[in-house]
Amino acid sequence: MPADLAVRYPLLASLEGPAPLHDLDDARLAALAAEMRQAIIHTVSRTGGHLGSSLGTVELSIALHAEMESPRDRIILDVGHQAYGHKLLTGRLGGFGTLRQHEGLSGFLRREESEHDVMGAGHASTSISYAVGLAEAMRVAGRRDRRVVAVIGDGAMTGGMAYEALNHAGHLGSPITVVLNDNGMSISQNVGAVAGALQKARLDPMLTRVRNEIERGLGLIPHVHDLGHSLSIATKALFVPGHLFEALGFAYLGPIDGHDIKAVRRALRLTADSARPVLLHVHTDKGRGYGPAEEDGEAMHGSGPFAVESGRAARAPSPGPPAFTEVFGRALVAEAEADPRVIGVTAAMLKGTGMSHMLARFPARTYDVGIAEQHGVVFAAGLAIAGYRPVCAIYSTFLQRAFDPIVHDVAQQGLPVVFAIDRGGLVGDDGPTHHGVFDIAYLRPIPGMVLMAPMDEAELVHMLHTALRLDGPSAFRYPRGAGTGTPLPDRPEVLPVGKGVVLEEGSRVALVGYGHGVQVALDAAGIVSEALGVRPTVVNARFAKPLDVALMEALSRSHEVIVTIEDGALDGGFGSAVVEAVGAGPARIERIGIPDRFIEHGHRDLLLGDAGVTPAAVARAALATVGDRAGQ
Repeated sequence: MPADLAVRYPLLASLEGPAPLHDLDDARLAALAAEMRQAIIHTVSRTGGHLGSSLGTVELSIALHAEMESPRDRIILDVGHQAYGHKLLTGRLGGFGTLRQHEGLSGFLRREESEHDVMGAGHASTSISYAVGLAEAMRVAGRRDRRVVAVIGDGAMTGGMAYEALNHAGHLGSPITVVLNDNGMSISQNVGAVAGALQKARLDPMLTRVRNEIERGLGLIPHVHDLGHSLSIATKALFVPGHLFEALGFAYLGPIDGHDIKAVRRALRLTADSARPVLLHVHTDKGRGYGPAEEDGEAMHGSGPFAVESGRAARAPSPGPPAFTEVFGRALVAEAEADPRVIGVTAAMLKGTGMSHMLARFPARTYDVGIAEQHGVVFAAGLAIAGYRPVCAIYSTFLQRAFDPIVHDVAQQGLPVVFAIDRGGLVGDDGPTHHGVFDIAYLRPIPGMVLMAPMDEAELVHMLHTALRLDGPSAFRYPRGAGTGTPLPDRPEVLPVGKGVVLEEGSRVALVGYGHGVQVALDAAGIVSEALGVRPTVVNARFAKPLDVALMEALSRSHEVIVTIEDGALDGGFGSAVVEAVGAGPARIERIGIPDRFIEHGHRDLLLGDAGVTPAAVARAALATVGDRAGQ
């Protein structure tokens, strides 16, 4: 471990794991919390990361590890973005400076990283299901000496899987503890009835006191046990969310202050010997201990590098093209102004998807359904049945959760639901749980689905306009980050569905790009031209489905080699569509895309290089294939 860390964080550096926490007194645990908070702020200011959520769980992490014996006891942290304190307490201080850096520590949980990371996580609402499975495995094995605790945020509790797990745990009587970390936010402000009930319990501590007094008083009534029991049940109904969880078979404790280490430890002790599932409701403050994060939890949820003194970005954003997300958000508002049937739907990502523009302009036509992509898609299907034109803006990696509704509730019924797929392709530092590389492959087999990908921000505007005029389902994907600087159109156009565009006429080699792959093809064309002495043909495919088969067949007849380029999974992707259509044609087909493995975290350009989706890699593939053909 670097010597400066031992000087800066003496208590934290002295821990080789969580075991010594059991012997630290309250004062030293409080000092440890201060060191951890400083380590998180200092590191994330350099690497970027999920600052607010992890600052809010410092004391909670200490209490969990001080009261339990990890890894024998299983501590499961939902999503993993609240786990920086957990990482520091489990021997990872020395590598903490590599957080979210290529070949460094993950910004989420990874089983390969530590024995204390029980499961890998990067998506929400899975922790309780893991916990129920682990507890049941222990029951079957006859193990009584281990505990299972799942920590889930109130944002993740908007996800339906969490309730499926709660229901199953109550049915089985699983002896698990679910710690509901209630900070009133996921990324954007939480939505939904349960979130409102939690907020009521958080903001009015009198409810907790009154409930306790009523239950204590009822317990003193002599000879009227049945009446007292009935009155107790009736009064609990007044105190949602406790009654909700108890109706699901859980004992409910709380809410308590999640920053009070002693109180959390005491509550965890109360749950230790429970033969039934327990929900421990703790109240924490997102961004605790760092002013800028406390003031703007959404902005500091997933932060880039920043100046610690101010919380402002370390590097002022250079003037340049707007991000694809920004272009989409403004284009959607323009479409909604022209057509009152246009509705915006997102899943806990108002700002991240650009849907915040729609909310500001048309609040009554904008819906945030919470971390509930399945519901969001079926909700949109209902809107479409009623004659509206819903646009579901969802990250590629999260749209995976809604695959069945896309098939069953949208496509099979031929409903005009538009899917605006943000973060298509590799996203960078968030790593394999967030890379959006599978959407082309999992949407392409669906009958009736129209799939598009713009080469630039102007084409994105045209594709949204086109999608809203189709009679069935459609989707277009676009990458994270800035556009190409292409001027935006004054008026969007309806694109001919299923037709690609030849950008440069050439010979021998055809470079066919899809989405981001088009710019890679254009950049590769110069390398190929210099090596071959002739300019290659460059094509913007625009559509993966329906594919422009006539164009692909013509390219196959007139060229020696076709190279397809995409920033999605090779298996089942755009290149596979070309092979399926013209694979037996005269031209050899080479496919460039994301290989059949999970890509790690790191800077996006570095990862694209690692995956071989670069102009140089495209040129090498083209020239090698031309050479092979010449030698035949």
